Amino acid sequence: MTTETKIDPMAIQQAAEQLRGAAASGKPVAPIRDLISAGGVDAAYAVQEINTRHALDSGRRLVGRKIGLTSVAVQRQLGVDQPDYGMLFSDMDVPEGIPISLDQVIQPKVEAEIAIVVGRDLPYPDLTTAEMIRAVEYVVPAIEIVDSRVANWDIRIWDTVADNASSGLFVLGAVPRKLEALDLRECGMVMEVKGEPISVGAGIACLGSPITASLWLARVMARVGRPLLEGDVILSGALGPMAGIARGDVVEARINGVGTVRAAFAAEVG
Repeated sequence: MTTETKIDPMAIQQAAEQLRGAAASGKPVAPIRDLISAGGVDAAYAVQEINTRHALDSGRRLVGRKIGLTSVAVQRQLGVDQPDYGMLFSDMDVPEGIPISLDQVIQPKVEAEIAIVVGRDLPYPDLTTAEMIRAVEYVVPAIEIVDSRVANWDIRIWDTVADNASSGLFVLGAVPRKLEALDLRECGMVMEVKGEPISVGAGIACLGSPITASLWLARVMARVGRPLLEGDVILSGALGPMAGIARGDVVEARINGVGTVRAAFAAEVG
């Protein structure tokens, strides 16, 4: 026996407008799950797709994807058994060394990740692990500034998926590394502020490997009609717990074999 889910187009549109309004005003909204949860996760992705199309129609440029919920513990917390994904746009990419104003985001937190840059188009829903590995142009360390348009991070799976997988900004390390010499599962990570660790982890925490997570993403993107393209960036998932930040913080993430990346947050308002 299967359980039918119903997607209400008006509720989907309302949820999309609420999240766009929160992003524009900088004021978070109440959880939108009550509007759309009857439609399941598909309804949440329908909200995300509306806002993706709105962003593209407004002139924003798609440059990659992010993978969320790569930790089994977080999946259990949200009652799901797979990751989620969101879109990365060019205006989310902050060059390393450029101070980030916290006024650009609403409720920011940081995660250290391995970013994978794709060297070829991947329109294949049956992509193999070997093909995914061959498609990797290079990897760099990354700090993702995750954010939520939902007040107090009061999120369930429908909220975060609809909210572009709680995406915000991202900073990529400047020195690319080829994949051949690396086992991403074994890459340990330490993220620090003022020399004090705020998160530790390793590649194995990311669905067992960032390659496994990226393979999942590539297959899903091909199936939904937004395949990964040459040059796209994949934020492959958090290597450790996300952490809070404050004005004036300089966050440094070191990932063994992959490199170091820093995200500097402006001390002043504005």
